[in-house]
Amino acid sequence: MFRTMMNAKIHRARVTEANLNYVGSITIDSDILDAVGLVANEKVQIVNNNNGARFETYIIPGQRGSGVVCLNGAAARLVQEGDVVIIISYALVAEDKVPYHQPKVAIMDEHNRIVEMLHAEPERTVL
Repeated sequence: MFRTMMNAKIHRARVTEANLNYVGSITIDSDILDAVGLVANEKVQIVNNNNGARFETYIIPGQRGSGVVCLNGAAARLVQEGDVVIIISYALVAEDKVPYHQPKVAIMDEHNRIVEMLHAEPERTVL
């Protein structure tokens, strides 16, 4: 049996742009992607803390060090510049590996800089 487990999370990133006239996806600073182990074209879930929207898209790597978090295409209708979002990826993990699985969680500041890296969800997730 396999379980679907959180594999990576970018927690409380700020949307820097919403670009309706693009084919689709989310553009994320490549430095952030590397830190949490996400890759181009990987499916992610986006949770918008400002309006409650939850949706899925895929990743396009953005310019390193830019702090870019840009929702493109139809997803741009679900966010506004400045919104706080959580970006989550999941992985299928074999049952015997579940106790050892450690996701990578990047806690972001208001400028999309990583301020802390975690390998588990804390009991109290209010940050």
